[in-house]
Amino acid sequence: MSIKYNIPGFLITKLVLVLIIFTQAIVAKSNPTMPPMRLLAFKRAKSLDNGISISLYEQTWNKDILNINGIKNSDFLLLRKLGFKSIRLPVAFEHFESEHIPVAKIFTCINKVVKQCNLYGFKLIIDYHGGNFNDTNYSTETPKIIDLWLKLTKRYIHQGYDNLFFELYNEPPHMNPQIWKDAAYNIVTAIRKVDKQRTLIIGASNYNSIYELSRFVRLADENVIYTFHFYEPFLFTHQGAAWTGAQESTTGVPFPYNAENFPVLNPKAKNTDGEKNYSQYPRDGNEQSVRDKLQIAKNWAVKYDVPVICGEYGVYNKYADVNSRCRYIKAVRQALKILNIPGMMWDYNGNFSIFNGQPSINNLPDCMKDAIGYYSQK
Repeated sequence: MSIKYNIPGFLITKLVLVLIIFTQAIVAKSNPTMPPMRLLAFKRAKSLDNGISISLYEQTWNKDILNINGIKNSDFLLLRKLGFKSIRLPVAFEHFESEHIPVAKIFTCINKVVKQCNLYGFKLIIDYHGGNFNDTNYSTETPKIIDLWLKLTKRYIHQGYDNLFFELYNEPPHMNPQIWKDAAYNIVTAIRKVDKQRTLIIGASNYNSIYELSRFVRLADENVIYTFHFYEPFLFTHQGAAWTGAQESTTGVPFPYNAENFPVLNPKAKNTDGEKNYSQYPRDGNEQSVRDKLQIAKNWAVKYDVPVICGEYGVYNKYADVNSRCRYIKAVRQALKILNIPGMMWDYNGNFSIFNGQPSINNLPDCMKDAIGYYSQK
């Protein structure tokens, strides 16, 4: 004997609706929708690709740096011709404050660059460069950094959000990473009380290390681009740089590694990290190693589903031969492109410059034109 159930139509409709809602919930959970603000941060990060730092206002050794003519319109025309699309402007705010230079004077210089970038179609990052933040003074330094950013935030509140970015602090030192993260969160929170739309750029401690970034936990803010600096292998990119001490005193290091013309270790580098870097260079001094290390940053970005940029890469140009410099720059740029990581070079006209002499097309070696893709821009 069969039993028939007469289920009212309205109940069937309700059951169907419940099933639809339940199914949508499962789909939403397995395929979460990215918050709109984070999507916007991804888009803005991509727009920063092919960038370069102009380090004029971080040159603390130049006592008259704020009084010189600064960045000329011809510089922007040259950069645009070479295919660069974004500018990173490091500013030594802490140094200028210690020299009792009025903040209004600093802002006047910055404002000129903002106007030039708008005129010539460049994205601009204002970078807080060269501070004194560390494990012991964070409780007094963080309010100073916040105060400066609040002034900048209010000053540029009406600047286009797609064109102007704030990098909260360049290369936090080797320190307790949680202290830096807490400080970064406090800076972001303060800025958000004034401006909820500006995209902020933040890196990990240990000088924006890719390794420290791999251990970093993203902040609870959707409108953030994360940054790292890439100078690996350090033995090559910083060879002969006096500010690194004796560790990188070995010069004549080629890229990629070549046993036939690899120099002997400078005796000054004995028993330093430079000796370890020297012994590892046969493994580290090649394109594959560059890609493998950049993959660390990409893996972290994928893990948290956040945008990441390489905020600095380059070669100290005093001792590295030009062909090695070209090969390294090309290797980094190609690896970044493959990994879909926007990159910004260090720097335009300092001691990491890609030019042989003053910036000009004539002073740009042919191999460097190839390395930065200049020929493809023509």
